[in-house]
Amino acid sequence: MENPSRRKLLMAGGALGALGAVSAATPAYARTPWTWSPKGSVAGAGAGADPRWVWDPEADELVAGLLDRGEVPKVNELLRTWKKNAQPLPDGLPGELRAFMEKARRMPAWTDRGKLATAVEFNEKRGLYLGVLYGLASGMMSTVIPKEARAVYYSKGGADMKDRISKTAKLGYDIGSRNAYDDDGEMIVTCVKVRLVHAAVRHLLPQSPQWDQAADEDIPISQRDMMVTWHSLPTTVMQKLTAWKVPIPDDESAAFLHSWQLGAHMLGIKDEYIPATWAEANSQAEQVLDPVLAPTYEGIKLADVLLNLGSSVDGGLVSPHVLGAMTRYMLGDQIANWLRIPREPVWDSILKVGWKPFVAIREGLLPVPGASDVYWTLEEFLRQAVLLFLSNAKPISVEIPSGNRPG
Repeated sequence: MENPSRRKLLMAGGALGALGAVSAATPAYARTPWTWSPKGSVAGAGAGADPRWVWDPEADELVAGLLDRGEVPKVNELLRTWKKNAQPLPDGLPGELRAFMEKARRMPAWTDRGKLATAVEFNEKRGLYLGVLYGLASGMMSTVIPKEARAVYYSKGGADMKDRISKTAKLGYDIGSRNAYDDDGEMIVTCVKVRLVHAAVRHLLPQSPQWDQAADEDIPISQRDMMVTWHSLPTTVMQKLTAWKVPIPDDESAAFLHSWQLGAHMLGIKDEYIPATWAEANSQAEQVLDPVLAPTYEGIKLADVLLNLGSSVDGGLVSPHVLGAMTRYMLGDQIANWLRIPREPVWDSILKVGWKPFVAIREGLLPVPGASDVYWTLEEFLRQAVLLFLSNAKPISVEIPSGNRPG
């Protein structure tokens, strides 16, 4: 059985980090032309079309029909019972939806089960780092991706961020679980449901007067948008681990990437846009993620909500001040200033001076006599910080929205 504390850690990290992936996430478009070559993708070839103008037409037409016919509540009720990857779809689903889901749940031919097994080893070794990074690097980064922040804020879940975060936690946990893509796992189920959610948001959000006034696009969640969110997760995580000099064997690095490549595919991203290597991922991220980061009213509001979720942690160990300092350390002064996160002289200094030695001691690279107790305390604190209010998380159901945020 999986370690309960590790499960909670990944669940909480995924809560913030998967915010874009499982929500109405539409990052800002880069102003530069699309030049990334599909030769660098898992497909190795493709049309090379700018993914800004590519969506998910099969899912979009299907879900728009469900919404227009008022069938979404019934579908959600039926799909609450569909939880495991190999589980048959429930009876009673509309025929066209069943056909789509049966196709969407199939793993691609390039799936490598050996790499997935190695990814489990990586996730178990790096669970603490992954929880911290998914939450306080990837998750907080989502608030400075303008269209992602606006779409999250104005969609239905934006009115209840605690519920939204609980649901977004599922993707982050599922991809890090031992059986993520196995028959008894839940990652495939979660991805298919999220794909349906994205299609619903594409239909619903343009009908929101609030979003329409704030947005500079007609249809949210393009393939390019989804790749921006994707890069805020595995690409950002690997960049940080590399910067911290965490020793990662090549096979584990490739395996971690493979698990996320599969996640992208199952979420409906075309193979020609999914990077084949970390070098290609970094190259694509430089074009689509780095140039779009900027502050917005909506992003500042969301960041404030996320930082204050820590007040629910048992024992009151985590405050917005500490989470703010960790965000500043993870993402830098510019992003922290954009989000109006105040400086915390004590915690800013502790993290600036102590984080890399903490990593080195934890990895056995810097043996320091008598330091284990001190660094165990810091590690336990970090676990508490990442767990936030989700330490007693209830079963989570990802469901298709039927409306936007109330006016």
